Amino acid sequence: RGHRRTYIGAFPGRMIGAMKSAGTLNPVILLDEIDKMSSDYRGDPASAMLEVLDPEQNREFTDHFLDMPFDLSKVLFITTANYLGNIPRPLRDRMEIIDISGYTEHEKVAIGRKHLLPRQLGAHGLDEGSLDINEKLWMRIVRDYTREAGVRGLERQLAALCRKVAREMVQGGSANSGSSSGSSKSKRPLRARDGKLRLTETRLVEYLGPKRFGTEHAFNDAQIGVAIGLAAT
Repeated sequence: RGHRRTYIGAFPGRMIGAMKSAGTLNPVILLDEIDKMSSDYRGDPASAMLEVLDPEQNREFTDHFLDMPFDLSKVLFITTANYLGNIPRPLRDRMEIIDISGYTEHEKVAIGRKHLLPRQLGAHGLDEGSLDINEKLWMRIVRDYTREAGVRGLERQLAALCRKVAREMVQGGSANSGSSSGSSKSKRPLRARDGKLRLTETRLVEYLGPKRFGTEHAFNDAQIGVAIGLAAT
């Protein structure tokens, strides 16, 4: 809610500050990890969020710095949370909850190809599009080296790939400038005619090591202590 203007160094609250930064009366405001709010001697932010998120009340949202009602009814609020149990029930009733269990394998591959890999290539000094990973290897990275609902682990594996590729490119360039040997030539990354580095299954194992996760084996006969499948209603 901000500070009153009678205090030295007073400034508006987070909501009014976000409206000022957006420069419009109908922005989209993202409240990340709203389940991490905690109450202490300075106040209860959950009580203030009741007035912010309720469309019947936020038409007259009061900020201490403005000292007058401000209309927040045109704002689209999007909140994220990891655990709904930490959100107070009155605040939860004012939200429309969309449960997202996690990304599918194909969604992870698309996110990795369009967003994560170009960002990691730029962070490691490589040209965008210099590393070519085919669809089969993308699925291997997702299935064999990550097991998560999000893509943070996938980004870490891509960062490890880019580090190994950048190191080998530097070592290959220094080996070519000096005396060439059979060992340095074998460690040189495989570069195609179009200038892209093509990742192979052998290189993938060299860069990331043996696979960390695997699919479960299919048992044709019943095994003691092994559940073939589980269903819940």
